[in-house]
Amino acid sequence: MNLENQLEKISSFQHLELLANQIVEGFISGMHKSPFHGFSAEFAEHKIYNTGESTKHIDWKLFAKTDRLYTKRFEEETNLRCHLIIDNSSSMHYPKLEKNQSFYENKIGFSVLASAVLMNLLKKQRDAVGLSIYSDSYEYYSPEKGSDRHHRMLLNKLENLLKTPDETKQTDTTTYLHQIAEKMHRRSMIILFTDMFQGNKEDEKLFKALQHLKHNKHKVVLFHVFDKKTEYSFNYDNSPRKFIDLENGDSINVFAENIKTEYEKKVKTYFETISNTCAMYKIKYVPVSIDENFEKILTTYLIEKQKFG
Repeated sequence: MNLENQLEKISSFQHLELLANQIVEGFISGMHKSPFHGFSAEFAEHKIYNTGESTKHIDWKLFAKTDRLYTKRFEEETNLRCHLIIDNSSSMHYPKLEKNQSFYENKIGFSVLASAVLMNLLKKQRDAVGLSIYSDSYEYYSPEKGSDRHHRMLLNKLENLLKTPDETKQTDTTTYLHQIAEKMHRRSMIILFTDMFQGNKEDEKLFKALQHLKHNKHKVVLFHVFDKKTEYSFNYDNSPRKFIDLENGDSINVFAENIKTEYEKKVKTYFETISNTCAMYKIKYVPVSIDENFEKILTTYLIEKQKFG
């Protein structure tokens, strides 16, 4: 069963854990076709061999299959600490879902399922996971733990994010990234899901906050979540439309065709600016549209984990 069929089979967010598990299992079973060829379901037990290390624990059987050197990884060495951060501002609840749509077809739902998928993989690898949620307030914080009880508690918190907010909630990414950075004392991988809507004047402050997250040698991965069809390509017909800012309520009436070219040009430039700045700060930047599957997210995580180790 391919990923699209899996997503169609289970669409209710009450089955978030089961859906996340199916996605991870499907990804693992297909890894022999990916750059991770040679890994089995126990891939967490290996790490890439670095020149100069002892050859005592090299897995020669895996070398014969892959022509690459991996060393066996012992349980006490596999404990990664990962902290997930989710932007829960009103703009993340775009687009508004129709009754026949699945919860992961807007930005917050996509981010929730992606987080659950990563949590599932972290659990399989016996790694600790923590969670922060913010909007115009620091809504939730839980430090990194690896217990089943902790895992279920975080899943429940993720499910609660899928409810449409009653009030308008703006984004204060800068403030809360600094606060989260102050809480991160032990070296961790920090993964952020946000749509990067915070106003052009805040860009420099935002990147300083992202840089703050990198203190204590943390690894930072930024998943820039967006709706490619409307937020990047601006695919609307030329009927007169009212566009409303979900975070402050401001609105404007325009014909889409009149601004499409200029809009797309500015958005492309903005994405390039984010990418270039993240590269300068050695932050892994990954733009992901909500119509994509989760392979890019899982592959990014595994590659960055190998570098992190």
